[in-house]
Amino acid sequence: MPKSKVAVLRTSPKTVLEDYQKLLELAEVEKYLDKSATTILKDNISWHFPFPGANTTPWQLEGTILGLKKFGYNDLVCVQNKTVVTDAFKGEDLNKYKPVFKKYNVPVLFNFKDEDMKWIKYEPKAKMLVLNHIYPEGITIPDYFIGKNIVHLPTVKCHIYTTTTGAMKNAFGGLLNTKRHYTHSWIHKTLVDLLQIQKEIHTGIFAVMDGTTAGNGPGPRTMIPIVKNVILASGDQVAIDAVAAKMMGFDPMSIEYIRVADELGLGIGKPQDIEIIGDDVSNENWNFFVGDNGASLVGDLLWFGPLKSIQKFFFRTPLVHLFIFGSEFYHDYYRWPLKDKKVFKRWLKETEWGKLFENYEAV
Repeated sequence: MPKSKVAVLRTSPKTVLEDYQKLLELAEVEKYLDKSATTILKDNISWHFPFPGANTTPWQLEGTILGLKKFGYNDLVCVQNKTVVTDAFKGEDLNKYKPVFKKYNVPVLFNFKDEDMKWIKYEPKAKMLVLNHIYPEGITIPDYFIGKNIVHLPTVKCHIYTTTTGAMKNAFGGLLNTKRHYTHSWIHKTLVDLLQIQKEIHTGIFAVMDGTTAGNGPGPRTMIPIVKNVILASGDQVAIDAVAAKMMGFDPMSIEYIRVADELGLGIGKPQDIEIIGDDVSNENWNFFVGDNGASLVGDLLWFGPLKSIQKFFFRTPLVHLFIFGSEFYHDYYRWPLKDKKVFKRWLKETEWGKLFENYEAV
């Protein structure tokens, strides 16, 4: 099997838009996306607050749009999703995406609005590892996604339940409805199933990942932001996640979703079988760690610990609203005002990326 290619570039706030366009060229974007099809931009809003490292950056979004248009992909549309703890409208405002969409005339659709798209039953051709057991009533996906390209826009960061999160995890919000918390006990195999579905429904898949400020610690929200000045792109969703994981200091093949996807031939997870194009990052090891926060400790008990066998009692009954409230309270009314807003303001003041963020037009 030929090696998969992952493009990696070191960048700076002064050159980042040009670097993103160069990145798409190095990663051979034209090989992976159908120019006759609409291209969905699937940004990543892990937290509606603009916490550094957690969400797609405005320069990542703008640079990717510029790069795609340069290669003739002019039919672009962004699709947003919500989660039980994330507000898509608030997220695109606070993370300064809306001025970028307006500047480049990119429409925005929402997968939770009936007028934008419908959720339909889908029967995958590939054998599912877990999704058919998690959703015995049937797997549903947004009808709008079928027959279109998709470009994922994740960041380089850790995740409390999957160790790292990137291109493969970015499909989670778009392809699963608001009951996606059902999957957490089987999250790794869920991501593999979603990649199999993506390969069936999309005309092309590509990923552009931002590591200008990377997220260390208990992600995808409550992290330690660390400036790393790198950006990545690839048509292989497994390979780009493997390269990002290795840079963060993890063994990619020890991470279940990467290993299983590699074993099923959905992409390349072994670093020795991946060709890095661009800058040499072979010696990068950031020594990142995951750790826990207050919310993840509760999740560990219910999804992976002694309460796993009775989780349906908590998550498939009205009791789930207690956990949704608890998570929202923890993140939005405890972590953000008392801790993470201060981290964000320090990043704005003390880093060049923070200053670039401030220069983006507010809504």
